[in-house]
Amino acid sequence: MNLASTNLPEEIDMKLVLCVMAFTALTFGLAAGAEDRVVYEGKDGPGHGKHIVFITGDEEYRSEEGMPMLGRMLAERHGFKCTVLFAINPADGTIDPNNQTNIVGMDALKSADLVVMQLRFRELPDDQMKYFVDYCESGKPILAVRTSTHAFAYSRNKRSPYTKFDWQSKEWPGGFGQQVLGETWVSHHGNHGQESTRGVINEYFKDHPILKGVADIWGPTDVYGIAHLPKGAQVLVYGQVLEGMKPTDRPVDGPKNNPMMPIIWTRNYTWETGKTSRIVCTTIGAAVDLENDGLRRLFTNAIYWELGLEDRISPTSNVAPVGEYHPNFFGFGKFKRGLKPADFDPAARP
Repeated sequence: MNLASTNLPEEIDMKLVLCVMAFTALTFGLAAGAEDRVVYEGKDGPGHGKHIVFITGDEEYRSEEGMPMLGRMLAERHGFKCTVLFAINPADGTIDPNNQTNIVGMDALKSADLVVMQLRFRELPDDQMKYFVDYCESGKPILAVRTSTHAFAYSRNKRSPYTKFDWQSKEWPGGFGQQVLGETWVSHHGNHGQESTRGVINEYFKDHPILKGVADIWGPTDVYGIAHLPKGAQVLVYGQVLEGMKPTDRPVDGPKNNPMMPIIWTRNYTWETGKTSRIVCTTIGAAVDLENDGLRRLFTNAIYWELGLEDRISPTSNVAPVGEYHPNFFGFGKFKRGLKPADFDPAARP
């Protein structure tokens, strides 16, 4: 419609223009912000005033289920504002972990105090990736989960300024995983899908704030191989390979557990900007692993520690999921199809 050619009085013309503008802003605002992510506003608690952004996007370990659970728990029980971002199918707005090239809402990182990432082989457009790199280079902390050791893989756009983040980078050996987190993808050390993991606390660091109140760690995912962990990394937990997929199974005999591989460690990484990030990396953390109380407590403690709130860590704080939590088991192609971010937002449900 050409508003300039109508015969309506000028004041009605202007009202019509304003209505159209308001409708357009509302429509595009919803499309770009309100429906493509989940925001759990923090309630009362030690985390009030701090913003955590969870970035999900892996094909196998159901980060799109585990991270919203953590976000809601941290918001409602600990006071943090938590934003959860997803790999989105642009055709229908559904969550699609197999889409390696689109995580909507990365601009949320501009106000983030902490990033929790669970990514695998992503190749984001440069405009999305820039938000992540800018965040990192500001020296803010990162909690990296499971496949984040191999978060990025650049096979499409070889001219991107971010190709060095590739897990196989030669320019930056091992890419983001090895250089920043301390390790890239090496191997399945445990027998994937057949040998689960018992977390064994490193006695040397048993008094670390991240381990306060943590008495038991177990998960059905397997132990990853670790080969490049740098000097200065503090291994908090080792992974004991079990014979089966139950927490009561015996440890495997032989070299798999002698020595055991690190599964949770901390380190500092200094960027070219001169800013230093606190890093916590954990190779355990699939959605089904997070059914374990001990692992949820460790993740919660790690978030407090990374944000400088270690004096507020309580060994008895509430780390139970809010509501029912029954995630899909890990495996390729096993994600719940047709879900949208709003499906993880109780406020959006009728």
